[in-house]
Amino acid sequence: MLSEASKPLIDASVPVLRAHGLAITQTFYRNMFADRPELTNLFNMGNQANGSQQQSLAAAVFAYAANHRTPDALGPVVNRIVHKHAAVGIKPSHYAIVGKHLLNGIREVLGEAATPELMAAWDEAYWVLAGELIAAETRLYVKTDSGPDHRQPVRVVERRQQGHDIVSFTLAPVGDGMLADFQPGQYVSVVVELSPGVFQQRQYSLSDVSNGRTWRISVKREPGDVERPQGAVSNWLHDNASEGTVLMVSQPFGDFAPDVDSDAPIALLSAGVGITPMISALNTLAQCNPQRRIVFGHAARAASHLAHVDDVVTAGGKLAHLSTYYFLESAEPATILGRDALPGYMDADIVLRDIGKDADFYLCGPLPFMQAQRATLQARGVAAHRIHREVFGPDLLDDLL
Repeated sequence: MLSEASKPLIDASVPVLRAHGLAITQTFYRNMFADRPELTNLFNMGNQANGSQQQSLAAAVFAYAANHRTPDALGPVVNRIVHKHAAVGIKPSHYAIVGKHLLNGIREVLGEAATPELMAAWDEAYWVLAGELIAAETRLYVKTDSGPDHRQPVRVVERRQQGHDIVSFTLAPVGDGMLADFQPGQYVSVVVELSPGVFQQRQYSLSDVSNGRTWRISVKREPGDVERPQGAVSNWLHDNASEGTVLMVSQPFGDFAPDVDSDAPIALLSAGVGITPMISALNTLAQCNPQRRIVFGHAARAASHLAHVDDVVTAGGKLAHLSTYYFLESAEPATILGRDALPGYMDADIVLRDIGKDADFYLCGPLPFMQAQRATLQARGVAAHRIHREVFGPDLLDDLL
């Protein structure tokens, strides 16, 4: 717990971090990678290049400063970070490296404003948080019978095109072993060697029901543009992973787990590749809770971009109370599962009229999509605790800021 002497200094840092947080994290990453270039194999260098990782860390530091007196607010964020760290393979030894360069980044950016008292408070605050993360990550490694270096070989046994830019890969163990069970909404880290000695890893949601024999991931090709680089790992998988390819993959992690055992109505709302954890939830519900009231809503650019329609059809044949809504940004006429697609962006009001505000709502897709759906749901009286989201990529923690 943070000492009483340090608390007011951390409180006073809030406006400073709001103004200078991004500069601090940019300085932190630049200096750390210059000092420890081997860590580029651990971090997502695509998110470094487009700046989203720096923004996410700045948001996390600011959120901690703004909420350190309310640990209940920080709890879900800490849990989310713990699962991502475990998937990536963070070790306790990494915290000393990060702490050194983060504190030096604060000193470098703030200059004379970084007084000894302020730096002592942030040194204490960093290690309080680091201690919580290390302990939680250790417990998670034990629970999953894994560790930061654990990766297992799996073989691609099926590759299937899922719409215009998504490919699903069904993975099986190499040898006679079994694959770990997982909760719908969880993900695995996939490690690839992009060039000799240059490794990168990315997290992909598992997109089918847990069965102990196979995992399935669904990967969207990220083409890139003038403002952001193409997705290095997604493109590698699209171009190189075929049936028979062996990949190194982590255990399943992630805290976005739709409650499939509840009797409450549930809405699974997604856009783009955010459909993947929702398909896992839908298939699991079809298997274990087929009488539940479900709304499945999905938004895509065009009909050609729709993925996993066959999964929805199959699950629909087992579910007694499923409604489906597809929204197409292109506004092209299309009939999907016997219902006309709706034009434009997803309209949460349509979903609410069907399922009501006492349902549990799960959101996954681009951040603007989730922000828009959450804003509509809350404006219509849906309680905040009923709205859950999964963030692909760095989280800007807009619910805490």
